[in-house]
Amino acid sequence: ADAALGAGGEVVGVIPRSMVEREWAHRELTELHVCDSMHERKALMAEHADAFVALPGGLGTLEEIFEVWSWRQLGFHAKPVGLLDADGFWTPLLDALRGIADSGFLPAATLDDLAVAPELPGLLAALEERLRNAPQPARGN
Repeated sequence: ADAALGAGGEVVGVIPRSMVEREWAHRELTELHVCDSMHERKALMAEHADAFVALPGGLGTLEEIFEVWSWRQLGFHAKPVGLLDADGFWTPLLDALRGIADSGFLPAATLDDLAVAPELPGLLAALEERLRNAPQPARGN
């Protein structure tokens, strides 16, 4: 958030009240929406997003990106989903996902639908291409 703000960008945050009470809120954002729960947070972010991107992160990042990716596969939205694979961070996960697809538990089209790039300009271009072409979500069997 600080880097985006420092570069003149806008940053919109969505945070549950319990995290604000723990003083985890970034008070210098362009906008800060405080909600009552993590479920409400995710719903609000999904509603306002044009696309979803996971930067290198931990368990919460994985949970959120897998949820919106599965929503796309199920046809709940048609917004593109991507991973910023900075320094190969997501490569082990992508290898595991390929193994899951090879085992028949993940349609290849669903995996191919995920935008992945090592640098932000390439990822943004892939997401913009998906937005321009308004692809239909990949649907599993």
